Amino acid sequence: MIDRARLLLVSLALLLLPAAARSATDPAVEKRIDELVAKMTLEEKIGQLNQYSSSFDLTGPPPPDDRAKARYDQIKKGLVGSMLNVTGAAATRAAQELAVKNSRLGIPLIFGYDVIHGYRTAFPIPLGETASWDVEAMERSARIAAIEASASGLHWTFAPMVDIARDARWGRIMEGAGEDPYLGALAAAARVRGFQGKDLAAVDTIAACAKHYAAYGFAEAGRDYNTVDISEQTLRNVVLPPFKAAVDAGVATLMNSFNEIGGTPATASVHLQREILKGEWGFDGFVVSDWGSIGELVPHGVARDAREAAKLAIAAGSDMDMESGAYVAELKGLVESGAVPVGAVDEAVRRVLRVKFRLGLFDDPYRYSDAEREKRLVGAPEHAAAARDVARKSIVLLKNEGSLLPLDKARGRIAVIGPLAADPDTPLGNWRGSAVKNTAVTLLDGIKAAVGPSVEVRYAEGAKLVTAETDMGRELTLNTDDRSGFAAAEQAAKGADVVVMALGENAFQAGEGRSQAEIGLKGVQADLLRAVRAVNPKIVLVLQNGRPLALQDIAPLAPAMVEAWHLGSQSGHAIADVLFGEHNPSGKLPVSFPRVVGQVPIYYNAKHTGRGDPASGGMVFWSHYTDVPNTPLFPFGHGLSYTRFEYSGLKLGAAEIAKGGKVPVEVTLKNAGSRAGTEVVQLYVRDLVGSVTRPVKELKGFQRVALAPGESRRVTFTLGTDDLAFYTAAGRWEAEPGEFEVFVGGSSAETQSARFVLR
Repeated sequence: MIDRARLLLVSLALLLLPAAARSATDPAVEKRIDELVAKMTLEEKIGQLNQYSSSFDLTGPPPPDDRAKARYDQIKKGLVGSMLNVTGAAATRAAQELAVKNSRLGIPLIFGYDVIHGYRTAFPIPLGETASWDVEAMERSARIAAIEASASGLHWTFAPMVDIARDARWGRIMEGAGEDPYLGALAAAARVRGFQGKDLAAVDTIAACAKHYAAYGFAEAGRDYNTVDISEQTLRNVVLPPFKAAVDAGVATLMNSFNEIGGTPATASVHLQREILKGEWGFDGFVVSDWGSIGELVPHGVARDAREAAKLAIAAGSDMDMESGAYVAELKGLVESGAVPVGAVDEAVRRVLRVKFRLGLFDDPYRYSDAEREKRLVGAPEHAAAARDVARKSIVLLKNEGSLLPLDKARGRIAVIGPLAADPDTPLGNWRGSAVKNTAVTLLDGIKAAVGPSVEVRYAEGAKLVTAETDMGRELTLNTDDRSGFAAAEQAAKGADVVVMALGENAFQAGEGRSQAEIGLKGVQADLLRAVRAVNPKIVLVLQNGRPLALQDIAPLAPAMVEAWHLGSQSGHAIADVLFGEHNPSGKLPVSFPRVVGQVPIYYNAKHTGRGDPASGGMVFWSHYTDVPNTPLFPFGHGLSYTRFEYSGLKLGAAEIAKGGKVPVEVTLKNAGSRAGTEVVQLYVRDLVGSVTRPVKELKGFQRVALAPGESRRVTFTLGTDDLAFYTAAGRWEAEPGEFEVFVGGSSAETQSARFVLR
C-alpha cells in the first residue's frame, strides 16, 4: 500500500520546489515561466499536463465524432500541453496554429513521437546497434534521427529506452542496450547527446526521453507489463546507472514505467520520482507517464478510482498524463477540495514550460514545421550511407569454423535460402518510426549487388512468410507447418559452393507486448536448416532477430553464424559487406545468448553463491542444472573477427592504492592474423569482499582498437576509486577498501587477470 502520510508531507513540500529548482536553470527563462504561470487559470495549468494522441486529420475540418471534437476544442482552449503521433510539417503546423492562435495565452504544443532507431531512415534496433560498442556511432544515428524527425515538425522523442534487461523472453529487450549497466549508461548518454545536440533550441534537435523509469526490464517471467520485485541494491547498482547517465547528459524528459516495484507502481513512486530523480539527481525537466499508466493505478489496486490515481501520481512527481485523462478530469476538483495543493500543479507546469522554452517554441512555435526542410532532409541519401556504416558495425560474428567466412565474391555459386532472405520489411524491425514498409535492402539484394553478374546466386524461400491478424493490424509471421518449399531449397543448395541461410524472427516477434515463452527458431525454420544441411553442410547462418535466441540445438548445424539483428534500411548491403570481407566484423554481444530458454534470466555479472562449483557441494549439491551447463551459448562481450587477436602482458601500475588514487592497467594486444581488424578490448573488475555481495565481474571500460596484420599495441586503462564504487549496505555510493581482481580480454568469458588492493 502507498505510504499516505509520506505522500502528504511530500505534497506540502512541493510549494518550495520551484524556487529550489532555479539553482540549475536560466534565471531569465525562469522569470518568463513565473510570469506565465501567474497569468494561467487552474484549468489552463492542468491542460499543460495533458497529452493526447492524434486521432483525427489536423489539416482538415473539425472532426465529426464527439470524442475527437472534444479534444479538438480542448486544444483551441489551451487545455492540451502536448500531442503525440502528429507528424509532418503540414500537420504539426496546423495543430500548432490551432493552439497558439485560438487559446487565451497562446502556449505552444510540444509534439512527441516514438523515434526509436531512426525516423524515415531506419538504423539497427538499439540492442543491435549497441553490439557495435561504438558510442560515436550510437550518437550519430540518434543525431540523424533527430534531423529527420525535427524536419517533420517533431519536438520530442520517446527515446532512448535505457532499461537493463536480462531476460530474452521480454519483447522490449530489442529497444535497449542489453544487460550491462556500464555499457547501457554510455549508450544512454550517447543517444541523448545525439537527439538533443549541443543546443536544444537548434532547429535540428529534439528533446530526448529516458525510459522506462524504472526497472521495466525486470518484469517477472519476461512478460511485458508484469510485476517487478527487486532490492534497493539491484535498483541502484544495476537499473539506475543508465538513467543517471541520461540525466547527467542533460536529458530533457523521463517517462515512468508500467510496472510496480515492491508493491508501488512506478507512476506513483515518491521514492523514484521525488526522492531520487528530482531530489538526489536534481533533474529539472519533466516526467511523462507511459500510455495510460496513471489510470492503470486503479487496476494495480493502489487507487480506488481515477480521482485517487490522479492524486497519487501528481504527488509522486508524474508531471504529464499521457492519454489517461485523469488529470484533466480530476485535478481541478482535487485542488479545489484541498486534497492536492496548487503548488503540486504549479511545479509540474513549470517543468513542462521549461522544456518548451528550451526548445525555442515560445520564440517561434512553428520553427520546426518547415516543408522545405522536410522535403530535403527526410530520407536523405547521406543518411542511408550512415545507416549502412552503423549496421555493419553492429553485426557480430558468432562462429566461423574452418574460416568459411569471408566469402569470395569473384567466383562460385551461392545459394541464398530462408523466409527472411528476400523480405524487405523484417530488417526495419519493430518501433520503426516513419520508415516506409517493405523498403529495406534485403539480404538477397545485398548479396546480388555485391557479387554482380559473374557469380551465380540461387534463391529459395524454403519456408513461406504468412499473414496473421493482430490487434495492430495485418502482419507477416513465420509459418508453423508448411514444408512445401523444402524441396526447392534442397535443390538450390545442391552443388552450391556455400549456402547463406536467413533465419530468425520477423519484424514483429519482438517489441512491446511481444514477450515469448519460447525463444528458439519459430515455425519450420529448424527443420528447413536440417534439410538443407543434409545436402550441403557449408552453411553460413545469418540470424535476423530482435532478441537473443536459444540455439543450443541449432548452432552445431552451421559452421559459420552471423548475428545480424534487425539492421534497418541498409540491412542487406551491410550484411553483404561483412559476408564478403569488405568490412571485418568487430561487433560484440551486449547481451548473453542462452543455450535453452530454461536458463533465462542469464547474465554475465551474476553473483557467486555459497555453492558455486562442484568443490563446494559435491557432484549434486551445488548451484547448477543437471541437463545443461550454467554458461551461456554465447557470452556477453563475445564476437569474432576474420583476423586473430592475442592478449599478453597484463600489468597493473600499482599493487595497492589509497582512496582517491588510480591504478593503471596495461595489456598488449596483437593482431596475429593476416587481415586488418578492430578488437573491442574489455576491462572488468571484481570486488572480492563487500558489505553486500558483489558480482563475479563488472564491465568498467572498453576500447575499440584497430590494428594492421602483425601490429601490436599497448592498451592502457586507468581505474579510479569512482570505478570501484557501488551502493553499499550503508546506503551510500562509495568504494569500500579491500582486494579487487582486474580482468582484460575479448569477452566476459575470455580474460587475463591480476589483483590490487584499495586501502
